Amino acid sequence: MQRNAILFVAVSLLSGLGGSAMALVTGIWILDLTDSPGLAALAGLCAYAPTLAGPWLGAVVDRLPRRPVVVAANLTLTATLPTLLAVRGPGQVWLLFCVATVYGIAYVLIDAGESALLPAALSGVHLGRVNGWRSSAQEGVKLVAPLAGAGLYTWQGGHLVALLAAVLPALAAAGYAALRLTRTPPPVATPDRGVRVGLTVLFGAVSIRQPVTLAAVAIGMSGFTTAAGYAVVTDTLGLPATFLGVLLSAQGAGSVAGGLVVGRMITWFGPTAVALAGAGLFAVSCLGRCLPWWPAVVAASVVTGLGLPWALVAAITAVQTHSPDALLGRVAATANTVMFGPIAATTPLGAAAVLLGPRPPLVLAAAGCLTACALTWRRRRERTSSRRSPHVGRATALTSGAGVPDAVNERRVPGTRTRQPSR
Repeated sequence: MQRNAILFVAVSLLSGLGGSAMALVTGIWILDLTDSPGLAALAGLCAYAPTLAGPWLGAVVDRLPRRPVVVAANLTLTATLPTLLAVRGPGQVWLLFCVATVYGIAYVLIDAGESALLPAALSGVHLGRVNGWRSSAQEGVKLVAPLAGAGLYTWQGGHLVALLAAVLPALAAAGYAALRLTRTPPPVATPDRGVRVGLTVLFGAVSIRQPVTLAAVAIGMSGFTTAAGYAVVTDTLGLPATFLGVLLSAQGAGSVAGGLVVGRMITWFGPTAVALAGAGLFAVSCLGRCLPWWPAVVAASVVTGLGLPWALVAAITAVQTHSPDALLGRVAATANTVMFGPIAATTPLGAAAVLLGPRPPLVLAAAGCLTACALTWRRRRERTSSRRSPHVGRATALTSGAGVPDAVNERRVPGTRTRQPSR
C-alpha cells in the first residue's frame, strides 16, 4: 500500500506541475502573439470543454484496460507538446488551441482511469487518506507551478516550457506502469447503454448521489463568486488587483492543510458528512468575504481552501467506494462532469450578478450551499429514523431514498454488483 500511495502522490505532483504551468503559459503565449485577451481566454475553454464529454470518455475507459489507457494518455501529451516548437507567429496560434484541447481530453481520460485504478491498488480504508494526500500535492503544486512557468516563459519563451512540460507526462506514465494492482476488473462493453448505466449508478445510490451533489453545488457556487472576488478586492477593500495573489496563496495554503486531514475525517465520519462540512465551510467563507476588512477576507480564503477540497475529495472517495468495479471509469467521469460542468453556467451568471455589487452574489452562493446542506441533513435524519423505527410509513422510505438505490442498481446494471453504502 505504501509503495502505491507514494506513486499516486508522485504522479499527482507531476501532473499538477505540468498542467498548471502550461495552462498559464498557453494563455500568455496566445496573448503575446495576438494581443487579444479574448483569444487567450479561449485556450482555457479548449482545455475545460472536454469535461462536458466526461460520461462518454469514461465509457471508453471502462471498455479498455485502465492502466494502458492512462499510460497512453500521458504519452500522447509527451508526443503532442513538442509540436509547439513550430509556433513562430500568429499564424501558428491554432497549434496552441489544438494542444490545449488534447490536454483537456487527456486529463478527462486520466482522471477517470486513475479513479478506477485507485481501488485496485489500495485498500478501501486508505482511499480517502490517499485522495487527501493527492489533493494536497496538487494544490501545493499550484502555488509554485504558475510562477515557475511564467518565469521560464519570460526567460526563454514558450518553447522551453513546452519541452520541459513534455517530460513530466512521460514520468507520470512510468509511475502508473510501476503500480502493483491487487485486482484488475475486466473491461466490459455496454455499447447501447454505456452512458445511461453510469448515470444510473451515480444518481441511484444515496451514498454516491449526496456527496457528489454537495460538491457540485459548492464548486458551482465557487464559479458564481469568481467575479465577486475581484470586486471585493478592488471595490470593497480598495486594494490593487495584485492582492488577489495573496488571497490565492491563502486559499492554496488552506487546501494543502485540508487535504492532509480529509482522509482521516472520511474514515471517521463518512463521505457525506465530510461533504456536508466542506459545503458548509464554503458558505461561511462566502459570508466572511462580505466583511470590509482585509484580514477577514484572507481568513475567508483559507476557509475556502479547506471547504472545497473536503467536498471534492469526499465525493471522489464515495464514487470509488460505492461504484461497481466494471463501471468505475464512466461513473467517475460522469461525476466530474456533474461537479465541474455547472461552472460553465454559474461563472457568467455571477459576472452579471456582480453588477449589483460584490455582496449579493456572495450571499446567494452561501444561501445555495446552506440550502443544499440543510436538505441533505434532513434526508439523512429521515433515513436514520426509518431504519430505527420499523413502523415508519413506506412513503418516508421512498422519499428519503432509504433502502432503494442499491436494489435498483442491481436490477438496472446486469452483470454487476453495487457495493452496499456505508450505514
